[in-house]
Amino acid sequence: MSASVAVGLIGAGWIGRFHGESVALRIPGTRLVAVADPAPGAAASLIEPVSPDARAYTDALEVITDPTVEAVLISTPASTHTDLVVAAAEAGKHVFCEKPMALTLEDADRAIGACAANNVALQVGFNRRFAADFTAAHDVITAGGIGTPQLLRSLTRDPGITADVASRVKPWTIFNETLIHDFDALLWLNPGARVVEVFAQADALIHPQYKEQGYLDTSMVQLRFDNGALASAEANFQATYGYDVRGEVFGSGGMVSAGEVTRTAMRHYSSPGVLADTPRVNIELFHDAYVAQLAHFADCIRSGSAPSVDGLDARNALEIALAAKESVETGLPVSLLAVPQ
Repeated sequence: MSASVAVGLIGAGWIGRFHGESVALRIPGTRLVAVADPAPGAAASLIEPVSPDARAYTDALEVITDPTVEAVLISTPASTHTDLVVAAAEAGKHVFCEKPMALTLEDADRAIGACAANNVALQVGFNRRFAADFTAAHDVITAGGIGTPQLLRSLTRDPGITADVASRVKPWTIFNETLIHDFDALLWLNPGARVVEVFAQADALIHPQYKEQGYLDTSMVQLRFDNGALASAEANFQATYGYDVRGEVFGSGGMVSAGEVTRTAMRHYSSPGVLADTPRVNIELFHDAYVAQLAHFADCIRSGSAPSVDGLDARNALEIALAAKESVETGLPVSLLAVPQ
């Protein structure tokens, strides 16, 4: 394998475009050699300004079977992820898959098994693990800097959702695609512990007219870990002040927090009061983390080492998301077996 990793991108939507540009322009030692997207012209429009020699396809399988592609980056709708992971693994390609890797535990096991059977790397896009402040918090926890974790909190507040977009959001997206980041972060920030109980509440408070079709935009989830720690994860799709992602872990010997609402430490003091600028989109708030996670993926391919966030991590977060869904449906806490995976 060459020192430069040849990457094929599947999905040239919002985050797919950013990933493709990162591979082509931001990460040393990676090359964007192929892009597939079913929308006419989408792949070509991404390729032309950043990697004009790359090949544009409309069929994902053309990227997977392209002999020059060493690694596949999957950035398609969630329902397609597992089949693409399996197809890429069976073609001998290393796989980076955006979250969620799967929507059922059976599919998660299928994806993990295919990558293991074909000896290819599998990394899942939990970008919070690569944000400098979250990484620093994790390092303090693993070094014993706060003692034993006792109370944890993670939140995601998106900067807004229009009625048109809300009408197209798939049921349970708030757990499967939004809070799944928080579930992974809470597991990561309570190292070695597993969730044994989940209680969730959710509603459509921003666009209630779509609740009957399964749309939810506001949720609070309570978690109990097998080491006794308690956690909360919350989400809302309309933080009018900006994109807000934070985490906190309180322990027997101290506390750490991560995440900042404002873009910089600058404050504007004037007659209306004190003003601070805030990020409004994910690729602004997590720009460096998105790049760092792909750089880590490329390093793992070159070195032969296992990615630090893998299919099992994706499965563990999905297990919580599915339990949260069940809890909302029944109105009751859901117990999980604390059995090592």
